[in-house]
Amino acid sequence: QGQLVESGGGSVQAGGSLTLSCVALGYRYEHYDRYCMGWFRQVPGKEREEVARVDGENMGSATDGRFTITRDNDMKATYLHIRSAKPEDTAMYYCAAAEFRPRTGFCRPPFGGWGRGIQVTVST
Repeated sequence: QGQLVESGGGSVQAGGSLTLSCVALGYRYEHYDRYCMGWFRQVPGKEREEVARVDGENMGSATDGRFTITRDNDMKATYLHIRSAKPEDTAMYYCAAAEFRPRTGFCRPPFGGWGRGIQVTVST
């Protein structure tokens, strides 16, 4: 019915930048703008944490000023740009979707439909 597929991860040196992509596939995401999209990350032994989200109208927010989240509703894709990467950004990154309430601009939890994740490794 629907699938989120992450790409663009890999290794980068500290101070560098990279962009992660998440493409939504399947009937579930036919009306992609009805979803908030979020990027999360997780390191072994720790809970998964949200790093950024963007609503259906492309209003985004991030937990760190080095992260920028954008989306292309026509392409059904969401992007996370990481600049000035730090070793502590090393993690598995996941994207997920939540219902978007346009009248309130609210992302109705929970986020779900998790992708398989993509590894980001930042080296010194």
